[in-house]
Amino acid sequence: MSRAPLSLEELRAAVAAGKLDTVVLALVDMQGRLQGKRFHAPFFLDQVVENGSEGCDYLLAVDVDMNTVDGYAMSSWERGYGDLAMVPDMETLRRVPWQPGTAMLLADLAWPGGSGPVVASPRQILRRQLDRLAEHGLTAYAGTELEFVLYRDSYEDAWRRGYRELTPANQYNVDYSLLGTARVEPLLRRIRNEMAGAGLTPESAKGECNLGQHEIAFRYDEAVACADHHVIYKNGAKEIAAQEGMSITFMAKPNEREGNSCHIHFSLRDADGRSAMLGDGPAHLSVTGQRVLAGLLDTMREFSLLFAPNINSYKRYQPGSFAPTALRWGTDNRTCALRLAGHGEGMRVENRVPGADVNPYLAIAALVAGAVHGIERELELGPECTGNAYDDPAADRVPATLRDALSLWESSTIARAVFGDEVHAHYANQARVELKAFDAAVTDWELTRGFERL
Repeated sequence: MSRAPLSLEELRAAVAAGKLDTVVLALVDMQGRLQGKRFHAPFFLDQVVENGSEGCDYLLAVDVDMNTVDGYAMSSWERGYGDLAMVPDMETLRRVPWQPGTAMLLADLAWPGGSGPVVASPRQILRRQLDRLAEHGLTAYAGTELEFVLYRDSYEDAWRRGYRELTPANQYNVDYSLLGTARVEPLLRRIRNEMAGAGLTPESAKGECNLGQHEIAFRYDEAVACADHHVIYKNGAKEIAAQEGMSITFMAKPNEREGNSCHIHFSLRDADGRSAMLGDGPAHLSVTGQRVLAGLLDTMREFSLLFAPNINSYKRYQPGSFAPTALRWGTDNRTCALRLAGHGEGMRVENRVPGADVNPYLAIAALVAGAVHGIERELELGPECTGNAYDDPAADRVPATLRDALSLWESSTIARAVFGDEVHAHYANQARVELKAFDAAVTDWELTRGFERL
């Protein structure tokens, strides 16, 4: 794993010199958000480094509005809403350039009293799947490509307007447009540079198709580090935009135009650090590479809940868009759910199914679990798609709704076996909570169609 750019000794020196006074300890919740506490830096060094901290166990058992909800075995009124132990992961320690005088690090979650990790926490779910992969002598690498839509309205203004009639940062499609992206380059540049200061490795920024839509790409890394960087960047980009009086949304489908994707590039290396997917087979795939792709395809429908976790996620899958619905694979073919990209040792598979609302730990864990499934079952890879995968009537499809995805997840013996009963039940309940809330809501669409005319 890549090391964070701030050691404990450097933190102590910076605090002593008066250059750092705040340390943020953050956990990752079910929705892939950062939650936690800000500590006075001397207290953090004196107490938290050695002893950790605590957070209420409801942090892994609430909806997106932080409402307590029923159905979670680990957290409830009956259990008294006790604490989880927040164990600092010192390898994630870094400066936060967009918050003066601040450092941050991530926490792993454990049960108090040393009774073990919280298995339903996203970082632990990913680590468990990586341990299974390591039994085959393999290491997973990933890179996530997050798209977002940028508005010139502040988050407070957007709230007051009910998120309607906002002003996108660009008035036309700026996909690859240098002229169009120059309009917002001061913000994009600030995000890139300050993420670099936090220990991430920015690669590029480009415009996208929706009005005000952009993407900032970062270098791939080992799986856990990639997911860590994803959540730090996503949270930090929102904070930076807010400081500039603007707002960013990572919703999968914020309007009727193009949605926000999160393509995940995924590859495996052997014990010698060489590509385990490169070989002499079809599309230059090794036997392992073929089995990995076959496993990903075989599990993708049943694992859709981890790739597309929200009601809104499924609005992104529209015919004729670059959000794939056909579960096929192809070389440099963007109509397929799985696109082989890169050459030689840089070969990887790009999963084009997730949207920008995805929890990266869960999505990458699903990729690792699918890969192990294909390797252990020695699955055969079907033929490559060389045309338009959307037109393939025989192709399996991404589920059309969260309700469909939940049904597939709940009935999946593979999901239950590889993730375990507790994780399987925990994330099924998360989907049921979202569906119940949506089913009870009266939407603008209903009011417009029915207020007068029905």
